[in-house]
Amino acid sequence: MTPRSSTWLSFGEAFDLPLVVDLRTAARALGLCPATAYKLIRQSGFPCPVLRLGWQYRIPTADLLRALGIEERPVYPADLRAGTELAEQHDRVTEFDTEDYS
Repeated sequence: MTPRSSTWLSFGEAFDLPLVVDLRTAARALGLCPATAYKLIRQSGFPCPVLRLGWQYRIPTADLLRALGIEERPVYPADLRAGTELAEQHDRVTEFDTEDYS
């Protein structure tokens, strides 16, 4: 179970993951080879909850980030600007819809 640092996910990649990831992606994030990840699942030793969907394993990203010691997602200034712009657009549309045309 030796980490292979050259295959780890970068910090930015970790925060761009979807809600659930496949086992290979989770193994890469943890610095494990896929064979070790499968072995840990069979031994009930994988460091976060694993969902079995048919023949596939899926790992919730929130649990994976917690296993990596990351409790919360960061807030980026670009996201704040985009949210502000969206709210302003919504306000303009709402204002237009509620104007009195008498």
